[in-house]
Amino acid sequence: MAQQKRDYYDILGVAKTAAADDIKRAYRKLALQYHPDKNPGDTSAEDKFKEAAEAYEILSDSDKRRRYDQFGHAGVQGPGGAGGFNNVDDIFEHFGSIFEDIFGFGGMPGGAGRRRGGGNRARRGADLRYDLQISFKESVLGTEKKIEIPRRSQCTSCEGTGAAKGTKPVACNTCRGQGQVVIQQGFFSYASTCPDCSGSGKRIATPCGDCRGTGHITKTSTITVKIPSGIDSGMRLRVTGEGEAGANGGPSGDLYVFIDVAEDSRFKREEFDLIFPLKLGVAQAILGTEIVVDCFEDEPRKIDIPAGVQPNQRLVIQGAGIPKLEKYGRGKGDLIIEISVEIPTKLTKDAEDHLRAFAEKHGEAVKGQGSGFFDRIFG
Repeated sequence: MAQQKRDYYDILGVAKTAAADDIKRAYRKLALQYHPDKNPGDTSAEDKFKEAAEAYEILSDSDKRRRYDQFGHAGVQGPGGAGGFNNVDDIFEHFGSIFEDIFGFGGMPGGAGRRRGGGNRARRGADLRYDLQISFKESVLGTEKKIEIPRRSQCTSCEGTGAAKGTKPVACNTCRGQGQVVIQQGFFSYASTCPDCSGSGKRIATPCGDCRGTGHITKTSTITVKIPSGIDSGMRLRVTGEGEAGANGGPSGDLYVFIDVAEDSRFKREEFDLIFPLKLGVAQAILGTEIVVDCFEDEPRKIDIPAGVQPNQRLVIQGAGIPKLEKYGRGKGDLIIEISVEIPTKLTKDAEDHLRAFAEKHGEAVKGQGSGFFDRIFG
């Protein structure tokens, strides 16, 4: 009788409502724990490794996951479903990118390729990070920035081969071009990175004089990055193909630009709303006033502050805030005026007389003569 398959969510240890990132994170943890190269000769660990890979194959695909949630294992068998993995190499073939994230290229803790000839296969270049600070105004309006990136690039003299012009690399004698050697331990054997070619599978007899046989040189490139209006601190921009060069003809990695927005002396930000703190005098709060605010538009806005506005009150001017990034919708946020009222600590005799007359007319009890304005009003 065939053994019944376990529930894929139980295998990964996640809830059925788990987000895609949670599913990937759970799989990465299991893949690291049960990786065959960390558990040589342990068939139980290898079975769990394959089981986790099969679960991830289904749950990481939105269509397969929908069918699995509706019909169980029957919904993902056959064409378009999961057939499982016959061996570990199939898993590395299928999920090459995620193992590069966990272990480095090829899926092994030491960075060696598992597949035969893996040392010679094309490899994607490494991604790069650049931290960029921009002004508050630039974050609202958007801008372009030229940044200088030091990165590994393919050597033009040898076209990335590492061999001097007129020569070419030859297969490594130790691993015979495979990039790995097989080590026997008792009844078990496992592959390890070739110590002589470091997994490349090749040997360079006459190294290139410019790159010293590495196939790469480090040079600084100037890149123009478009900063969209509405961007905020902590967000990142992906510039495709501007990372380090790939190996053996592989594609370049990407550049990730992480944004930091400098503080502004006038405004604060709440998502896509502009917050403008406004301090009013007592008379302005009572009688109302008009202010002009430059909120990064073609013309400054004239804003009416109504009579009787209260401390801590918020006045909302719709559509005068920060442009929304495309994934957050259209239009702009709001301009929000935060009111505070400044009470004077000293008054002239004439101003005090007028204020006492005002209090008397409105039936407000105030103190008589005192040492200060607050003493006379509040005691």
